[in-house]
Amino acid sequence: MCPVPEDEKDIQGQIGLVKEAIAGGTDALVLAANDYTGLKDITERAVSQRIPVITIDSEVDSPKVLGFIGINNYEAGRKAGSKLVELVSVTSRIALMNFGEGAKNADEREQGLLDELARYPQVQVVSKEYCYSDLKLCREQTRNLLNDKHVDGIVALHAIASIGVADEVESMGLSGKVQVVTFDNTPEDIEFLQEGVIQATIIQNPFSMGYLGVKYAVEAIQGKKIPKFVDTGTKVIDQENMFWSDNQKLLFPFVK
Repeated sequence: MCPVPEDEKDIQGQIGLVKEAIAGGTDALVLAANDYTGLKDITERAVSQRIPVITIDSEVDSPKVLGFIGINNYEAGRKAGSKLVELVSVTSRIALMNFGEGAKNADEREQGLLDELARYPQVQVVSKEYCYSDLKLCREQTRNLLNDKHVDGIVALHAIASIGVADEVESMGLSGKVQVVTFDNTPEDIEFLQEGVIQATIIQNPFSMGYLGVKYAVEAIQGKKIPKFVDTGTKVIDQENMFWSDNQKLLFPFVK
C-alpha cells in the first residue's frame, strides 16, 4: 500500500505514487484522486497495462475507470443548502467556504448548494471563499468575512474548511449567532456540533468507500463485472439526531 501525499494540492506527488504502484506490479488500483483531470493520463496508463482502476471519493476524467464509489456531491450540496435555510430564514445573508475552483467534487457541491438557495429569491449569497486544505487560510478568510460582512449563516463544503470556520466562529463569540453547516465527521466537527458551534454537518461514509473499493478491486482481478457507480450516501446530522444509534455507527464507524 502506497502512502498518500500530505497536501491534497500535490497532484504530481500522487501521480508519482501511482507510477510506483504500476512499476511494482500491482494487480489492481483503488484511487482517491487529488484532481479530476490531473490523474487521467496515469490512470489510463495503468489500464493500458491491464491494471483495473476503481476510484473512491473523487473521480478521474476517464471512461476507462471501471467504477466509482462515492457520493452524489450535487445532491449533498443541495442538502446543505436546505438545512441552512431551515436554520436561518428565507431572507438571510449566506456565505460559503469551499475547497477550490476547478475541483470536481467541490464544484458539484457548490452548484448543488447554489441551486437549492436559488429556490429562495431573498436569500443572498454574500461571499464565496476558497481555502483548499490550508487550515490557517480557512480561519483567516472566515475571520475577514465575519469582520467585513454581516452573515446569518456559513456553509463549509469540506472538512478543513469546516474546522476553520467553526474555530473562528467560536473564537469571535458568534456561536449560535452565525448558523454553521459543515461537511464530514472529523473529531473536531463532532465536538463543535455537541457544543453548538456547528448546527449541522453533512456526513459521508468513508469506511464503506474504502471497504467497497477493496472488495470490487478483488472482484475485478477475478474478472467479475463491477458496478459503474455505487452511491454510499450522505446524511444530515444535527444535535437532535446525532445520538441516534444508527447515526452513531456513521459518526464512529469503528465503535461497536
